[in-house]
Amino acid sequence: MSAAAEFSRLVRLDELGAAPRRLALVASEAERAALAARFGLPAIASLAADVALTRSGAAVALNGDLRADVTQSCVATGVPIDTHVEEPLVLRFEPEAASGDEVELDQQALDVLGYEGNAIDVGEAVAQSLLLALDPFPRCASADAALREAGVLGEEEAEAANVSPLAAALKAKFK
Repeated sequence: MSAAAEFSRLVRLDELGAAPRRLALVASEAERAALAARFGLPAIASLAADVALTRSGAAVALNGDLRADVTQSCVATGVPIDTHVEEPLVLRFEPEAASGDEVELDQQALDVLGYEGNAIDVGEAVAQSLLLALDPFPRCASADAALREAGVLGEEEAEAANVSPLAAALKAKFK
């Protein structure tokens, strides 16, 4: 993680111990605008997180929750969609593996973030968690109608016509 991240909140490892250290993070207007630009979103109206950090050796556990109000664009129409996000945060920071070491990920390793040096960037971890919590294909109420009008068949219609939805869309486009 980079110290130059839009929502950087560096916490030094030597400030952490076995007793939880609680942090409340709130993104400023400028930080939210920069994150929205990076994530390709029309806007992030709010972004906040309450976390507790606990250190055990070189590893740091982060537990808490994030809250955000985000505007996404419908993938079919481009219409703005306001989304409220509330997500639990359960992450673990561990030192980056030395280069050349083979790393095998298991299910628990998916929420492990690597760090280098003597600090972790809690803000960047929250920002990345927000991005992962968003619907990758947001659709507004009028999306199906707009797609039908453009000649894109729904899954049931494509199955009935014995053609894939992609093939149907391409056929409609190049008539």
